[in-house]
Amino acid sequence: MKVTLRQRNKNGRISLYLDIYHSGKRKYEYLKLYLIDKPRSPEERTFNKKTLQLAESITAKRQLEFQSGFYGFEDSEKVNSSFLIYFELLVEKRHESDGNYGNWLSVLKHLKKWDKANVRFSDINHEWLEDLKEYFVHEAKTKQGKNLSKNSCVSYFNKVRAALREALKEGIIKQNPAAQIEGIKEAEIRREFLTLEELKRVKEAYCEIEVLKTAFLFSCLTGLRFSDIEKLTWTEIQHSKENGYYIRFKQKKTKGQETLPVSDQAIEILGERGESDHKVFKDLTYSDYNNAKIREWMIRADVNKHITFHCARHTYATLQLALGTDIYTVSKLLGHKHLKTTEVYTKIIDEKKKEAANRIKL
Repeated sequence: MKVTLRQRNKNGRISLYLDIYHSGKRKYEYLKLYLIDKPRSPEERTFNKKTLQLAESITAKRQLEFQSGFYGFEDSEKVNSSFLIYFELLVEKRHESDGNYGNWLSVLKHLKKWDKANVRFSDINHEWLEDLKEYFVHEAKTKQGKNLSKNSCVSYFNKVRAALREALKEGIIKQNPAAQIEGIKEAEIRREFLTLEELKRVKEAYCEIEVLKTAFLFSCLTGLRFSDIEKLTWTEIQHSKENGYYIRFKQKKTKGQETLPVSDQAIEILGERGESDHKVFKDLTYSDYNNAKIREWMIRADVNKHITFHCARHTYATLQLALGTDIYTVSKLLGHKHLKTTEVYTKIIDEKKKEAANRIKL
């Protein structure tokens, strides 16, 4: 099996195409990419260089597809092809479609470290999947050498199950070996948040890093994640007489386009408006150092909780529900795709109601 990038001069342009040879058969794939014949200027030479690099990238990818048996050949051969290579192809597809690429890439890196990962689809069974669960929970390590969190294990194993479902759809396998396998159970996450009284004290307390304080309070008032606050530009903050202030942005995590109404107070804490293409929170970074400064800030505000930046988003969601906003509206404000994701905050409200009920004793 061989995939060769070739060139053909046609009407003054050089057409790039793939010459694919397998089992005595030859086929051609025209890439619709063209080089400039006899480039004269630096711009033309740069154009040719970039076009050729793109063609070579497609060639390498197509070679990988053919080696794994997923492109253009008999379905009967696919069950004996490599699961690991197939998973790598799925990861690349998510990179091209701007999906949750980073999470899939992390799974791939862990799989490559596992000595049982390089198997054929026909070798994947109940035992292999149970061993994979054990690997994620007990053996796989983070970059810092620590065990994966329980919820990372859940997410990573679910990516493998998703890959097998995709393989079933594509006819690579006839039955999904993961269909009857129980997933890894999610850990109960304690979602710390600030009460309204605590938030008021935090607002008045001194924080050593001013931009960090402003960004945190802005998150408490809008529910925006750090990743969306960090990249926020002034042009994304808009205003109209009918709707007041709102933010139009693309969520970094979900890639969804959002229009988020924000309060006048949230805008006021930002101060003077900057240039349209400038970041609102210049020099804002996420680091252990900044997390330490948040903890010091909370101590000054007499908040005895483990508060991180993400707790600002939890604060927004919890306070909205506590103050009477319905869960459907809160879900939309947070940019959640599914209502179930927002329901975790209702548990917090229920717990607080129970605590309040038990305070009155005769």
